[in-house]
Amino acid sequence: MIPPWRINEVLERAENGPICTEKEFDLKILTPKLKEVIKEHDISYDAEEVIPADDSLINDAFKAAFELYLETGTLCLSSHRRIIFDESEIKEALNLLSGKIHVGIGKDSKEMHHRKIEDKTPPFCLLGPMGQACTKEMFIPISIAYIQEPIADGVSAPALDEIEGRLIKIGSPSEVTGSIAHAMMLREAARRAGRPGMFLVSVATAPSDAAQIAASNPEWGERQTDGRFVGALAELKTNFDLLRKMVHFHQYGCYVGALTGPMLGGYAGGPEGTAIVGIAYHLQGLMVHQSHFHCSFPIHLRFSCTTTKELLWATSLISQSIAKCTSIITFAKGKAAAGPCTKMVLFEAAAHGLTGTISGANLYVIAAARNKHIDRTTPVEARMACEVGHSVVGMALKREDANEIAKEILKKYEGRIKDAPLGKKFQECYDAKRIQPTKEYTELYKSVKKELSNIGINFIY
Repeated sequence: MIPPWRINEVLERAENGPICTEKEFDLKILTPKLKEVIKEHDISYDAEEVIPADDSLINDAFKAAFELYLETGTLCLSSHRRIIFDESEIKEALNLLSGKIHVGIGKDSKEMHHRKIEDKTPPFCLLGPMGQACTKEMFIPISIAYIQEPIADGVSAPALDEIEGRLIKIGSPSEVTGSIAHAMMLREAARRAGRPGMFLVSVATAPSDAAQIAASNPEWGERQTDGRFVGALAELKTNFDLLRKMVHFHQYGCYVGALTGPMLGGYAGGPEGTAIVGIAYHLQGLMVHQSHFHCSFPIHLRFSCTTTKELLWATSLISQSIAKCTSIITFAKGKAAAGPCTKMVLFEAAAHGLTGTISGANLYVIAAARNKHIDRTTPVEARMACEVGHSVVGMALKREDANEIAKEILKKYEGRIKDAPLGKKFQECYDAKRIQPTKEYTELYKSVKKELSNIGINFIY
């Protein structure tokens, strides 16, 4: 990884780098440079290639993103300073990557590794809804449901919405008590599911640095063998709160994941800019937040999902660029428009699992119902994405073949993105006591698998 001294260098540059306002960064540095590199390297979105197979495009996208990040660096909003690196520093950090880490403990430990395009090894499957809220009563049943999935290599649990009868508010004392409760209950869920050493990621209940620090405890909370996320602020920005978390996570000794979501329709612009910024975010995660792995979820500003045709293309281009040009361990993070117990959410999950896997990413799947509704998440959606991912590896698909399948899956749902069905809550899709999916959802799952088989997915499970 990066030499430890660079953490202090990052903090120094965050306080003493070139002064820059946010408006100046967005309008005079990021936007014009992004347009310049897209034009210079001829990066162009093709709606017929959801999964691009042009290696020159993959290489050019990485070069464009590298040039972009060299010019922009990262803006620290707390100090109004730019954290800038030169070419030799970024290349040094990239060359020091090993491409693999070992996470979890004992029988539940796993190797997380960098994957290549059309890789023959299955993706690391990180299951969870990425901070989607749930009620306290459903937290342990939902967590056990995810942890007990055989295909799960790691789990990221939902966020608690309240603790001891009080709503959890960011920055309030309730956030600290909530984060501690989250970490303790998630560890309990892992024990009860028979996977006590499983790789558990983040404490989604706790966005603030103080609450994250409170959950760091090897006995009852987040261990050194677990993962913690440091997010980013759109686009290519950070602040002191995020940097404090970064420092604590590294000094505590856990694995750090960079979590980034370039926004289609924001300052990143269209699919081309969204992809280039998404690749540049991997360099920011490596250099600023010192990440051991990276989770990318290019997202639609209007529809709050990652499963439109344009965003699957961006996900594929980001993943392929990182897979081909670096040894960064990257994950494709999915967010579906539809809710649980609908055909649509399962098709969205399948499209995302196919795209990420063939493009050289690991899978972090999948938030449902636009990640906005309490208790509307189940591991069935994640299982679909991962089963498709494992099957793609078993089929030894080429990108061109995967592209044709992806386009057929898109036909099943893309016309409904705007008005996607909300679906059902966990307790309506699962027997919350036995922690098993209902007959309705089980039969729906089987029927969608049959449709996907007819399209060309040869399921191995």
